[in-house]
Amino acid sequence: METQQFVERYLEEMVTIARESNRDALVRFIDVIFAAWRTGNTVFCCGNGGSAGTASHLAADLAKYTWCEGKPRLRALSLCDNVPLLSALTNDEGFDQVYSWQLESLMRPGDVLVAISVHGGKGADKAGAWSQNLLRALHYAKEHDGKVLGLSGFDGGALRELADVCVVVPARSTPHVEAFHVCYHHMIAERLRELIAGATV
Repeated sequence: METQQFVERYLEEMVTIARESNRDALVRFIDVIFAAWRTGNTVFCCGNGGSAGTASHLAADLAKYTWCEGKPRLRALSLCDNVPLLSALTNDEGFDQVYSWQLESLMRPGDVLVAISVHGGKGADKAGAWSQNLLRALHYAKEHDGKVLGLSGFDGGALRELADVCVVVPARSTPHVEAFHVCYHHMIAERLRELIAGATV
């Protein structure tokens, strides 16, 4: 295949994914975060690999981009960003606990956990089953009166089954799924900014 053909095919696949995206799930995802803003609750974000980068980016946009003068700020925090803490927890407690351990200290009833995973915790590789740290955090959040949102792909994996709302990118390609997670998160932040700007407090 020539590079020109590859580019054309790749972009056409992106158009198809956009057309087939689950609009209702995206609306409900936004509604959950907006409700957390209204009650002053915190949104925690986490993921692994490229999804950890998306989690950090999403938390930054929720905290900064949604801010409107005269309105309360949306409380958002990435659980992926404290490298000394993550390495200490991996060393002492195990990588599967790096997010749930943090939630034990930080999470309050009504808070929201956004878990981001291409496969949604389904499958395994050399290190064992994928995303066990996300699933442990998800269970902790649900058991402690939190809301859980998921961004996934492929068949949605465990996130689709367990999250209160899971937006599954309709694709079976890691690059496409990760790209649309960022696309969705920018749309989510943009809409939340509009909602917060128009809200009465």
